[in-house]
Amino acid sequence: MNVILVSNNLAKTRSITLNGMHISLTVLLLLGLMLGASFTLQYTLVRFAPESLGDGVRAFLSKLQSAEQQKQQSYLHSSLDAMAARVGQMQAQMQRLDTLGARLAKLTGMKPEEFRFDQPPAQGGPLVTLPAQEMSVGSLDQQLSRLTQVVNDRSDKLMALETMLLQNQLSNKMLLSIEPINDGWYSSNFGWRIDPFTGANAMHEGVDYMVPTGTLVHASAGGVVAYSSYHAQYGNMVEIDHGNDIITRYAHASKLLVKVGQVVRRGEKIAVVGSTGRSTGSHLHFEIRYKGIAQNPVRFLQKTAS
Repeated sequence: MNVILVSNNLAKTRSITLNGMHISLTVLLLLGLMLGASFTLQYTLVRFAPESLGDGVRAFLSKLQSAEQQKQQSYLHSSLDAMAARVGQMQAQMQRLDTLGARLAKLTGMKPEEFRFDQPPAQGGPLVTLPAQEMSVGSLDQQLSRLTQVVNDRSDKLMALETMLLQNQLSNKMLLSIEPINDGWYSSNFGWRIDPFTGANAMHEGVDYMVPTGTLVHASAGGVVAYSSYHAQYGNMVEIDHGNDIITRYAHASKLLVKVGQVVRRGEKIAVVGSTGRSTGSHLHFEIRYKGIAQNPVRFLQKTAS
């Protein structure tokens, strides 16, 4: 667009070329001036001369104010509803954490009165007042988001700790800690001895409990039955796999009470004492093997029990 300027003060005419950008800026400037003038007029009429407004103008302005208030209230309600839902989720997470904390306290052997998860923590101290700080909906939402992340992180860590404690507790239950016979005495210890059948010096890879036929045999620890049948040397024998390359053998039984693949707990009845296999009389032959090598049961049990 070309604009030609003609004036008596000018020796010759001048022309100004306006492109699309110039025209757009000019239009925007005019619109801005019009809007500013409109708002200024509206504010002046409402602020300084409300009685001079007509009923139509008053109704129009009232409608605009009502619409703006409704938008603000709608936004506020939606924000409060979202934060209320977040607070409800956090309350549910805190209840789960309280339950988890109570279980962990029980697993670690803490006294119940030391950690009362069903009661708020005791608080106190002198009153120190600070200038009140206004909190907006946005800042409150940010704090809730950070707090939710912290709660989720603590929950994951506590669950991992519970898993470790349960694994340790299970491992302790799998350790050999009780003798297989409740009442009895050793008739032959672990180590070198004179073989009762050949009279030659031979290695005795377990201990013998001198008890009457019919005495119950108990599992020294929890595990899985790996063998439960007759053996040419051991007679009726039960072999239990306790994991970590540890097995126990219970030999010369008159009766077997468990089957292969059965899971047994520490102290569970697994056999009845007898005199089967290579045996000179009623007794229990008990062995502990680690990675296939015979260990001294007496020393092993005492070390574990301590």
